[in-house]
Formats: sequence, C-alpha cells, structure tokens
Amino acid sequence: MKILAYLTRDVLLHTVAVSFSLLVIIFSGRFVKYLAEAAVGNLAGDILLPVMLYRLPGFLELILPLGLFIGILMAYGRLYVESEMVVLSACGVSPSRLAAYTLVPALLIMVVVTGLSLLVTPMGAARSSALLDDPEKSQGLQTLAAGRFQTRKGSNLVSYAETISPDTGVMRAVFLSQQSVPEEGRPQLSVTVAAEGEIVLDTRTGARYLELRNGYRYQGLPGHRDYQVIQFETFGERIPEPEGGIRSVPRVDGRPTASLLASDAPEDVAALHWRLSLPITVPIVAIIALCLSRTDHRRGRYIKMAPAFALYLVYLVLLTNARAAMEAGAGPLVLWRVHLLYLGLALWLLYGDSIRRRLWRRRRRESAHATA
Repeated sequence: MKILAYLTRDVLLHTVAVSFSLLVIIFSGRFVKYLAEAAVGNLAGDILLPVMLYRLPGFLELILPLGLFIGILMAYGRLYVESEMVVLSACGVSPSRLAAYTLVPALLIMVVVTGLSLLVTPMGAARSSALLDDPEKSQGLQTLAAGRFQTRKGSNLVSYAETISPDTGVMRAVFLSQQSVPEEGRPQLSVTVAAEGEIVLDTRTGARYLELRNGYRYQGLPGHRDYQVIQFETFGERIPEPEGGIRSVPRVDGRPTASLLASDAPEDVAALHWRLSLPITVPIVAIIALCLSRTDHRRGRYIKMAPAFALYLVYLVLLTNARAAMEAGAGPLVLWRVHLLYLGLALWLLYGDSIRRRLWRRRRRESAHATA
C-alpha cells in the first residue's frame, strides 16, 4: 500500500502541475484571440470572461488526459533515472503490478473526465451559446458600432449606424457599402441605407442575420448609368462568422447527453460516441506512458518525451478524424477501432518484451532437444 500511495501521489502531483500549465497556456491563448473579436465589435467585452469560463470544462476534458500522460512520463522517468524502479523490480514489483498501480490515478482522472464529458461540458457549452444568442446582448454581438464607420474583416463591407439602442440593440440610420467583383470581372458597388436595423438569430440553424427595415438598396457600376434601385420594407443579410472564432464550437456540443441517446442523426451519434470515448483514452495513454517512461540515468528522463508526445498527438488526430467520418455517415466502429488500435499498442508495449523472451527461451529449448 505504501508503494501504491507513493506512486499515486507522485503521478497526481505531476498531472496537476502539467495540466495547470497547459490550461494557463491554452486559456490565455484563446482569451487573447477572442479579445480581438471583442475589439472589432464581434463580441461584447462584458460577456467575454463568462463565456470563456463556461468553455473551461471543454478545455479540461482534453487537457487532463494529456496532463496525466506527461505526468506519468515525468514521474516514472525520475524513478528510472534515480534507480528507484530497479529497487521496486528487485522487490518483486512486476510490470503487471506496476501497471495496476498506474491505473489507480488513471481511474481517478477517468472519473473526472467522464463527469466533464457527459455532464459539465454540455451544460457549459449550452450556457455559453445561450449567452451569445441572448437578444438582450445583441448590442454586444453586432458588427456595427454607433457613430463610426467600420470595415468588416476579410471583406469590402463598410458599415455605419448613427445610434444603437443599449436596451434593444436596434440601430437607427444604417448605412452599408460593399464592393464586389462579378464573373465578368467589373467591380460593382452596392449601397444600402435603412431607417433601422437589428441583429436577429435563426434558432434552427444558429446563424445571425442583419435585418434592415424601410430602406433602399443601390447596386451598379460606378460611372455608369445602368444600376438598380430597390426599395424594401425588410432586408436580411447573413453575418459570416470568423473561422476559429468563439462561435465556431458545434451547437450539438451543447445538447444534453440524454437527448443525444434518443437521436439517430449522424452529428448527434458522433457527438455521443465522442463523449463516451474521451474517458477511454485515459487508461490507454496511462499504460503507454508507463511503457515509454523506461530509461536510465545516462539517457535522462526526457529522452522519450518527444516521440511519446507525437504518439499522443497522432491518437488525438485519429479520434478527431474518426468523429468527422461519423458525422459524414460512417458507423461508430470507425471511432472505436482507433481505441482498439492504441489499446493493442499499449498491451504490446507492456508485455511485448516478456513475450519475446519467452519465445526465445522456447526456441532455445527446442533447439537444444533437437541437437541432443
């Protein structure tokens, strides 16, 4: 029990330290990226921090398995370098027993990841989406800022609103100007003016639209008289979301796990199996880290850190591609094949040397009997 407590405490301390460091790095990077969206008017500054906190469980469910993986490499690497593993082996601690000891902290992390994946992360994603989609917060979701001209990033659209109501988000005296190049290659200019407008949300698709009311739209080639004038009562234009922005998280991630169980849609099935598969990665990567941590004082404790990290990244990429394949219509087996592949790799790394030694001894005995 003392050995188990010693190993568990060492692994968990390294896991917490590594996970906290990774969380700070990822959280700060995402926060700076989303802060840039708030700076250009795509997001309200007062809801940025609450949205990030709601997204925190989604970061943790991916960080904790990696933190455990690196924590085992560092903890057991130190034990190998300081010859403590040699002492444990001499005292009768076999690889199987050491793997059983390693699975104890891994199961603790697995329970935490299970709770995050199935319960906490969907709740946080749902509350984050609700906060972003709240009509009362529409003044923070606008692409227009009152009293100044703005150019939308990645397009030729220039926008202006004279005033914006702080209560309803309704904009008064709206002006839009956009230059486009049609197929014939001659640039055209579209100018839209409206008495008022506001941001509306399509609850079915989650898309946002700029809805203008009581205005005119002028479209044509500058310097030519062939242009169109359109008078409208209501005119809508979809607002493109930036790639990798704060709204890039799939809306299915905010649905409760119970609702995913009752759905047959490929996106829902993929999301459900993704949530179920995340905890499975924890014991698998724990065994792989145990096997890859073997070293000595000459090679050092960090000699296998790079190949181990690359192996983990390949695991994560394969799982992500498998989820994408499921969303495209493939069955759940494509996702669980990845887990079976890495489970087989973990077992081979754990017992491969003993199996090879047994086969070699058996061949030697058979050769000796044949010679006699």
